[in-house]
Amino acid sequence: MKFPYLALAALAAGSAQAQQTSYPQRPVRIIVNVSAGGGVDSLARITGSHMSAVWGQPFVVDNRAGAGGSIGNELAAKSTPDGYTLLVTSGTVITSAANRTQGPQGYDPVRDFQAVTRLTSNPYIVCVTPALPVKSIGELIALAKTKSGGVSYGSAGNGSIVHLGAALVASMAGVNMVHVPYKGVTEVYPAVASGQVDWVIGSPISALPLIKAGRMRGIAVTSAARARAQPELPTVAESGVPGYDVVAWFGMLAPAKTPMVIIDKLQAEAKRALQSPEVVRRMDVEGTDIVGNTPQAFAAEIKAEFEKWRGVVKKAGLGVQG
Repeated sequence: MKFPYLALAALAAGSAQAQQTSYPQRPVRIIVNVSAGGGVDSLARITGSHMSAVWGQPFVVDNRAGAGGSIGNELAAKSTPDGYTLLVTSGTVITSAANRTQGPQGYDPVRDFQAVTRLTSNPYIVCVTPALPVKSIGELIALAKTKSGGVSYGSAGNGSIVHLGAALVASMAGVNMVHVPYKGVTEVYPAVASGQVDWVIGSPISALPLIKAGRMRGIAVTSAARARAQPELPTVAESGVPGYDVVAWFGMLAPAKTPMVIIDKLQAEAKRALQSPEVVRRMDVEGTDIVGNTPQAFAAEIKAEFEKWRGVVKKAGLGVQG
């Protein structure tokens, strides 16, 4: 009498597999943990529009801003892992912000998500005030060791990626630098340009116009390799801080335990969406690299980056979640 049960189980398994391979069969929600507009939202809409055209089902962007991205993240993490809820987020929110001391998170960035793909990435630029007599990271570190009152760096707030990225430079170089937090980059850049603070890590799209205007001086990029858009700038790593690597990235994730057959389909189409000539041209202008790596590679990156920022946060005295 056991055979009918085995047959039913096999039939159910076959039906589930068929549903996964024929995915999607209904509308898909893409949660974006920031308000409409900006890089994360734009990438979600680019990939969603492409997938809608390919698969004939709506991929609808659902902006769930608030609590530094935690509201959208938690909603995605607790959704049914069937491929019909996705999350497009930034590394700032999913790896570094998850380490802040703002009460317990309702999700774990490593345990509760299945990586789909890193969509794009771009380095930051180390920008110094024109009045500062340094033209390299090595000279900045040397100045920090000798300048009365020390060297200061600005950020967009405690625990922001701009703060942690700068703190990592100081930590890896073995020097003390003074952190001066602001409410956002719109306040940081004028402070650097006027000499109120000595340096900042800036995003290319917002910092390059000020660099070209001579209001700030770019001395290095923060990625492991030189940036295609600024090949003349050395990396922080080659300028005296070996092993330093900090980039801004946007990626797509799904709730943990989403079937890999669905994850693989999503990764392949997300990569194709970013390879259209129009998107490539736009990313080139913004100094952004298109990635589209495998789910396995992206998952390893998320885990490594989360642990890296955990250490930086702890050393900076900001506390660590969990």
